[in-house]
Amino acid sequence: MKEGMRLLITGGSGFIGTNLMEHVLAEGIPVVNLDWNPPLNPAHRPHWKEADILDGEAMRRELAAFAPTHIVHLAARTDTEENDLEAYRQNHEGTRVLLSEVLRCPSLKRIIVTSTQFVCEAGYQPKDDLDFKPFTVYGESKRRTEMITREAGLACEWTIIRPTTIWGPWSLRYRDVLFKVMRKGLYFHPGRQRVVRSYGYVGNVVWQILRMLEAPAERVHGRVLYVGDQPFDLKEWVEEVSKQLVGKRVRYIPSWLVRSLALCGDALKAIGLPFPITSGRYRSMTSDYITPMDRTIEALGPAPCSNADGVKAMVMWYDDGSDRWRAGEKKDARITKA
Repeated sequence: MKEGMRLLITGGSGFIGTNLMEHVLAEGIPVVNLDWNPPLNPAHRPHWKEADILDGEAMRRELAAFAPTHIVHLAARTDTEENDLEAYRQNHEGTRVLLSEVLRCPSLKRIIVTSTQFVCEAGYQPKDDLDFKPFTVYGESKRRTEMITREAGLACEWTIIRPTTIWGPWSLRYRDVLFKVMRKGLYFHPGRQRVVRSYGYVGNVVWQILRMLEAPAERVHGRVLYVGDQPFDLKEWVEEVSKQLVGKRVRYIPSWLVRSLALCGDALKAIGLPFPITSGRYRSMTSDYITPMDRTIEALGPAPCSNADGVKAMVMWYDDGSDRWRAGEKKDARITKA
């Protein structure tokens, strides 16, 4: 199917989008990135079209000009900082605008729409694709995104993907938080208890997305598929990062002490002072969050890269001048982080 494919990516300037662009360009597939931010990787600029996902006229113009056969819709605001649904309207209303214009695009054969694992809270296992339990406004915006996709009356084939916690090259979040702290020798892991998390190396996520673009319709059409890796003990991943990044094992700190520091962080945050650990961050580091990956593996096969492979790629990127690609020129760092 790659022969004759013309791929349009919304949000191709973000983290996952940058990695997807890298692979698509390497395969010689004609591609255009619609994003209101410039690409993280300056080498992708020739393929970037500045556009706002909420601007229907711009979407109509770019779809008509490029005539895509496939679309990967990644554009979104992905933080969980706001409590006002209106702050995330790029997600659900932006999807509504895009899909209304997709209906006018006769060349389109398949579209992938990006949701999130956060349409269900940690510990909740959905009974089916329409069983939601979002616990943040961001998660609610993505629940609406999924329903808008289902109700759009699309003539083309469609798939909804729910990324887990994704990491890898071009992740500014992991670069500026975990990696920087580890390199300074300041990282301590809270306790030694087993915490099972659903993470995903971005190279495997890109592989899964590309497989979805090519897979037989019966494997992907009308389905909801999580993207990422099989859930694992978080300590194993953190130990691998520490081994490759600083050549040492992780240092552990008693959970009660981290919990006390988190309460101090909450108090400092309340008066506007930054602190690296808060109660929310503590819960995130010590709670299981397991998503069902079996259906994705059944449809697409096992992803090719191990955790060690992914960590090696990210450390190489981190050490190869990632500071040159800081997002200082981005209009709004909250947008297209996906």
